Amino acid sequence: MNPETAFLALEEDPPESAGEGFFVEALARGLAVIGCFDQNHERLTISEVARLAHLTRATARRSLLTLSALGYVGTDGKHFWLTPKILSLGHAYLSSTPLPRLLQPVLEQVSEQTHESCSASILEGGEIVYIARAATRRIISVGLGVGSRLPAYCTSMGRVLLAALEPAELEAYLQRTPLRPLTPHTLTDPERLREELARVRSEGYALVDQELELGLRSVAVPVKNARGKVLAAMNIGAQAGRVSQAEMIHNLLPVLRQAAQSLTPLLGI
Repeated sequence: MNPETAFLALEEDPPESAGEGFFVEALARGLAVIGCFDQNHERLTISEVARLAHLTRATARRSLLTLSALGYVGTDGKHFWLTPKILSLGHAYLSSTPLPRLLQPVLEQVSEQTHESCSASILEGGEIVYIARAATRRIISVGLGVGSRLPAYCTSMGRVLLAALEPAELEAYLQRTPLRPLTPHTLTDPERLREELARVRSEGYALVDQELELGLRSVAVPVKNARGKVLAAMNIGAQAGRVSQAEMIHNLLPVLRQAAQSLTPLLGI
């Protein structure tokens, strides 16, 4: 979660309802404060939260103390951290949305059949967010689980989801997103990325070879409803030294496609 972009977007371009008095800035600031905490920011001071969330120190302090009073944040008087209660917010999404519940058993079947890790994600704020996962082994240095976020431009699921965007949405994404080289293989030229996304759109799958992390290959397909709308993406990830590109396409891609197609009748219209 990126609190800087999330809150600035709310601040600079609030929804139409904000003009009607329905936009609660205090709530937006509180969510921006929650978004400051991640794997690299487990314990933060008030000043650090203010800087990360682009808030005044006084506003950050009020938000943190409110979250602490509600039990979502712990503190030792100087540092603040999220408590397990914060998981209830994520659980509310998972329990109220059928997609993760439908995806999980399918991912587990694919993982069991292929002996590889299988995941599903959606696109949110220019990143992919994992909503279900069945892992057989750790294939990436960063631990992945439900709620994990990764850049869309250099991940197989991200490219599937970007390819499904309307042209104007895709151009807006490319204009605001720096294509940073995470490895020597990362595709960072916008025009080449446009060409690759056009291929993904045409052929119905994305294959990413060590662009996110050296030693990691993954192949992804879209998960569509009966109208053909892309609701999510599914992928299989494998170690590059153990599974070649050809094997990803010829052995793993058909299994992934069949699994995604099996979900379509369950996803409504």
